[in-house]
Amino acid sequence: MQRIAFAASLAYPMSADDALAADLLRAEGVEIETPAWDDPAADWGRFDLVVIRSVWNYHHAADRYAAWLRSFLPHPGLLWNPPEAVLVNLDKRYLLALAERGAEIVPTTVRLMGEGESLQAILHRNGWSEVVVKPTISAGAEGAWRATAAEEARFDEQARTRSLLVQPFIPEIADRGEWSLVYFAGEYSHAVIKRPMSGDFRVHLHHGGSNESASPPAWLVAQGKFILSLVGQPLLYARVDGVERGGRFLLMELEINEPFLYLAHDPDAPRRFADAIRTMLHRRPSVS
Repeated sequence: MQRIAFAASLAYPMSADDALAADLLRAEGVEIETPAWDDPAADWGRFDLVVIRSVWNYHHAADRYAAWLRSFLPHPGLLWNPPEAVLVNLDKRYLLALAERGAEIVPTTVRLMGEGESLQAILHRNGWSEVVVKPTISAGAEGAWRATAAEEARFDEQARTRSLLVQPFIPEIADRGEWSLVYFAGEYSHAVIKRPMSGDFRVHLHHGGSNESASPPAWLVAQGKFILSLVGQPLLYARVDGVERGGRFLLMELEINEPFLYLAHDPDAPRRFADAIRTMLHRRPSVS
C-alpha cells in the first residue's frame, strides 16, 4: 500500500478542508497519515510522499522548520512542495525577487531588523500616507497592522526584533476584495474572493474576514500562471493572492508553503487536488 503523509503540526491537525482530498485518496487504497513536522519522533522515511499542509505554527520556530525542510533535500521528489522552493518562500522578501523577474507586486519596502529607515522616512520617500506593516516571516497576518507616521514608536519597537515589510494600504481590498487563485500541478483549479470585516484590512477568517467562491476573468488566471512560472520549479499546489487595481493584478502573496486551499468552495477541487497528488506519487518509486 502506498503511504502519503499530510504533514500537520502538534498544534494543528489535518483540517476538514484537506480531509476532503485525503478521503478520496483513502478510498482509492492509499494510506494517509498526519504526522506533525514538529514531532521529533516522526519517521518521514516511511512515506512515499510528504505533502506540506497544516504546519501553521512554523513561523514560531522558523529556524527549526527550515532545518526540517532541508532534511528532505537529499530525497528529491519526496516533499511537496519542493523544499528548495519553500525555503525561499518562508521570507516574504521573495516578493522582491519575483518583481525582478517580471511579477507586478504591491509596492514594498523592506526594513531590516535593527537597522534602516524610520517609518516616517519610508512614508515620505514613497509618498504614502497609510501603510500596512508586516513581519517578513509570519503567517495568518500575525504581527501585521495598519500604520501612519504617527505610529513611529510602535514601528521602531517591532523593528528592533523583526525584519519588516512596509506596503501602502490598498483600499481595493475592502472595496473589491482580495483574490485567491488556486492551482494544482500548475493548472488553475478554482478561486475565492476574500474580504475583511468592516474597519479592518485582514481578510483571514480568524480576524473576522469572509470569503466566497468567485470566477476570475481569463486574464487574471493567466497572470497567476505567469507568476507560478517565475518560481522555476514544478509545484504540487499554489495559491496566488492579489488585488485588481486599474486593470492590473498586483501580487500580495504567493502561497506555496502551507496555504489553506478552499477545497470546499468547489465540488471538483478535492478531486483535482487528489489527482495532482497521485501524479507526484507516480513520479517516485515506492518505499519498501
